[in-house]
Amino acid sequence: MAGLLRKFVKAWSEVPVEPYSIVIDDRPVIVNFRRNSRAKRIIIRLTRDATGVAVTIPKNMNASRAQAFVEKSVPWISKHLKQCAPKTVLGPGSVIPLRGIPHEVHATTARRGLITLDPGARRILVPGDPRHLSRRLQDWLKAQAKADLTEASARYAKSMAVDFKRISVRDQKSRWGSCSAAGDLSYNWRLILAPSHILDYVAAHEVAHRQHMNHGPRFWRLVLTHCPHASTAKHWFKSNGAELHRFTVSQ
Repeated sequence: MAGLLRKFVKAWSEVPVEPYSIVIDDRPVIVNFRRNSRAKRIIIRLTRDATGVAVTIPKNMNASRAQAFVEKSVPWISKHLKQCAPKTVLGPGSVIPLRGIPHEVHATTARRGLITLDPGARRILVPGDPRHLSRRLQDWLKAQAKADLTEASARYAKSMAVDFKRISVRDQKSRWGSCSAAGDLSYNWRLILAPSHILDYVAAHEVAHRQHMNHGPRFWRLVLTHCPHASTAKHWFKSNGAELHRFTVSQ
């Protein structure tokens, strides 16, 4: 009977808590939950793009208690949502940090052509229909990110004596990168907005998972051996990571 009870408790503790929407200051906010076996208490934070709330809960906590905690935290959520920097639309005149260096977006008079850089003036020159500028610019930034991340990933894979299958670049809300058990690497395109050594660190981090699918001592030893600036990059994300989610595409 005791063994059956333990199995029941274990199975119950692994049941995910479904996300839900809560209205705060007349705006819907999505709340997502994640169980963590090492968590001793509830931890609540805004998502990196400040459009939702991420809640980490201990493995044995039930859904009603977790949701009650969120309800009590509405004043805290409201306060921090108001403190978030306003969004910057990727459009003519906007200034974006390409590889960490501010560049102004400039719409050219050319009706066709490729997006190019004017390094001397630190401008990104975007031809074509202005109505599609925002989407075209994002696609170009994604391509730039994929090129840089492919180079960095290949370099670290060689030095760590591992391989990977493919690389994808997406608009992830809560991750900068991930590595699947099958060897696929996925990165956040917004890394192209960070200084190059920050993007470089994320590549080292994910490639290292091809040896260690965890964040144990051996994993960090491998990362630091091949990427000495990893600790500095981690601190940079804590202070500046949310800023990269400020940029958005016009609808």
